[in-house]
Amino acid sequence: MVSKSKRSILVRRVGIAAMIVAGMTVAAGAGAYAATKMTLFVNGQKSAVEPVIMKGVTYVPIRSAAEMLGANVNYNAASNSVTIASKSGNVGNAAVASVNGVTITKNQLYDAMVAVGGKQTLDNLIQDELVKQEAKKKGIVITDKDVDAEIAKIKKQFPTEADFQSALQQAGMTLDDLKKQTPAQLRITKLVEPSVKVTDADVKQYFEQNKEQYDQPEQVKALHILVATKEEADEILKQLNAGADFAKLAEEKSLDTGSKDAGGDLGYFGKGTMVAEFEQAAFSLKVGELSEPVKTQFGYHIIKVTDHKAAKAATLDQYQAEIKETLTRQKISELAATWLEDLKAKANISNTLTEK
Repeated sequence: MVSKSKRSILVRRVGIAAMIVAGMTVAAGAGAYAATKMTLFVNGQKSAVEPVIMKGVTYVPIRSAAEMLGANVNYNAASNSVTIASKSGNVGNAAVASVNGVTITKNQLYDAMVAVGGKQTLDNLIQDELVKQEAKKKGIVITDKDVDAEIAKIKKQFPTEADFQSALQQAGMTLDDLKKQTPAQLRITKLVEPSVKVTDADVKQYFEQNKEQYDQPEQVKALHILVATKEEADEILKQLNAGADFAKLAEEKSLDTGSKDAGGDLGYFGKGTMVAEFEQAAFSLKVGELSEPVKTQFGYHIIKVTDHKAAKAATLDQYQAEIKETLTRQKISELAATWLEDLKAKANISNTLTEK
């Protein structure tokens, strides 16, 4: 039975719900000490319960009960307050949204997310943790420098920065997304690579089978200005022959939105890239020479060639290191799935989503 000198305090907050009988005597007969009131916060909300200081001692009657219920209790001397906050795992019923006064809880959100891909997401997290643990055992550390170097290698596979950004967009990714995913891929690469062997014979065979892609075809680098009529093209050619700046005119007059902001620069291109009329004119020009107006399905072009590269046959020495890296990556990709399955088979994994 609770004495009249004691009182019951009902504490209800996220993760804490209990009827606690406080053991604090506020007064002790005629010799009661004066009490200094303090403020109690539970999960960021001010509590009606007031801890006190008596004769230099702080009395917080709910501390032990709160901690038993899985909460953290902290005293802040600077603000003269006691804070109680639930530990993670006790907030499943917390509201994340509400609709006309009806709450949607974290548990509901969790269940919905599990239903639409949660098992795969959890499997990915398990795999990532396994790989991290294995990398730690082998002393493998992935640095920001490693990530930047890998991103640079990926970019080199694309002709231009714009092509790289376009590929990211098509994959529904940003550069930051790629950077976040790269460390996991690098750990697997470094863990599997020691078991991969690429011989000189492998490299030579690959080069001979794919030699055409390494041979450099004849290429030109050109600028152009596209307009709608021959009269406009004739006028622009007249200005250029009089010394006008090609890039400036391209920015002002060209209808090609893909190149006008770059002064009409199309970069290097080989045969088979442009429409036939444009290609024929460009490859017939000398470096620095201007074309007459060239009609295509897009309008009229004035073309200026700024560089010319003759066709050049590739040699194995030029590409040996590149091909070896390509073959190594291919073999790592082939072995990675089996390696991961073996790693999972040896690990002690608990997955409640698949065990249900």
